[in-house]
Amino acid sequence: MFTEALASCLILAAQTYNVPPAVLYGIYKVEGGKVGMANRNTNGTYDLGPMQINTVWLKELTKHWRVNQKTAIHWLQNDECTNVGVAAWILRSHLDETKSLPKAIAYYHSRTPKIGEAYRKRVVRAMYNEGLITGK
Repeated sequence: MFTEALASCLILAAQTYNVPPAVLYGIYKVEGGKVGMANRNTNGTYDLGPMQINTVWLKELTKHWRVNQKTAIHWLQNDECTNVGVAAWILRSHLDETKSLPKAIAYYHSRTPKIGEAYRKRVVRAMYNEGLITGK
């Protein structure tokens, strides 16, 4: 459920990492996560919280935050602002790497071109359906 608190977190994260809030919202809609959620993937990783942050990021996050893995998982899974902030940071890192917003959106989900492109299209469709962009 998209709450006022989550909306505030999303705007703050978008401003902090200089990424479009509409894109973050589109990712949120596509990911379909919720606070407390943990979904196991076929490769043994988990997707956590509202933005479904993959546990593949844990090594980098635990080092950056200087916390153990259990704490990082708890924050990602149960703190909506931390979760959305990490999503914005991931999007920003992909944007810095690719210099392309469409590619950064695709990379949020997968670096495999066919899979990433399908994801990007779902995010754009979600933004369009929510009235955040016009035309596809």
